[in-house]
Amino acid sequence: MQFKRTNNQPSVPTFDKVHFRFKLDGIHYSHEDLKEVGYSLVKEGDPYEIQVGEFMLNWLDDHDYIDLKTSGSTGDPKTIRLRKQVMVNSAINTGDFFNLEPGDRGLLCLPARFIAGKMMLVRAMILGLELDTAEPSSHVLFSDQHPYDLCAMAPIQLKNALSRLDCFKRVIVGGSRVPDSLVEAVQDKSTDVYETYGMTETASHVAVKRLNHRTKDSDAYFQCLAGNKIVVDDRGCLVIHSNHLSDDPIITNDVVKLHSDTQFEWLGRIDNVINSGGVKLHPESIERKLSSKIEPRFFITSLPDEDLGERVILVVEAETNELSENAFEDLDKYEIPKEIFAIPKFAETETHKVSRERTLALIK
Repeated sequence: MQFKRTNNQPSVPTFDKVHFRFKLDGIHYSHEDLKEVGYSLVKEGDPYEIQVGEFMLNWLDDHDYIDLKTSGSTGDPKTIRLRKQVMVNSAINTGDFFNLEPGDRGLLCLPARFIAGKMMLVRAMILGLELDTAEPSSHVLFSDQHPYDLCAMAPIQLKNALSRLDCFKRVIVGGSRVPDSLVEAVQDKSTDVYETYGMTETASHVAVKRLNHRTKDSDAYFQCLAGNKIVVDDRGCLVIHSNHLSDDPIITNDVVKLHSDTQFEWLGRIDNVINSGGVKLHPESIERKLSSKIEPRFFITSLPDEDLGERVILVVEAETNELSENAFEDLDKYEIPKEIFAIPKFAETETHKVSRERTLALIK
């Protein structure tokens, strides 16, 4: 890395600096140049380029913070305020973990309106990466002339890029659960693929998990990046202590199983827990059991029930609700859905996550 340590303390760049090796779509820009680039993209760019331009202008303004909008995959989108230096610290942490060097190449194919896309830009500016941009879509168009050292993708983008995955040295995938079928599909790929855990409040990921090329049992768990420690609260939810992201503990609604103060298994969202006849069920755990049985996208949720309080239902992205006879053979009796609903097209957020709430509203 380019950040030299003196007396065991890292020399950390500040948010108002742009690395001299940084390039955007093949062109080197200084700090002052980027303001003109931002104005140009906002004025003349395609919709996804306008988002890049707007972020550039926000990053280069006189404020030491950025107002960020959450994706809305687990509820209504909200706006939070994040210090720019926190985003810089996160970028350095990622660079250290993945051994990124100035001049390494990255691809931005997620919307720059949200934290995952913004952080690819911050990493490039701070670490000195050469960043190409591509229109965010389920099928990402990218050049295979030179391999990319880092790309952040949604699961659907990774799935559709499998045939050309050798164009990437590393891919980080997040935003929603990675299906077991997709994990299986990357096992024989040379690309290192990692699932990420994080949120807008943590300036993107604070932990990663290998999806392929595992060498030890603990690779199956999320591993915190340096400077992050974890505990659980009385709900069993993850609490993050970070010496570079927040002065206060970051309390989440994610139910986890701890394996150490830096390693954990993610079990599900406490918001999604179903209480059916007094039995508490994690939809995400049921979904994992079904992932090899159901090909199209699906999710488990519940509807009010007079007798049970809540009844488990399955929502599948299909024209019909017919499933194979053995679809539920791995489920406990309380986990078996009472109803199956077919929706031809799931509602999505801009980051290609399934919006459960808006999809449920489509059920008639």
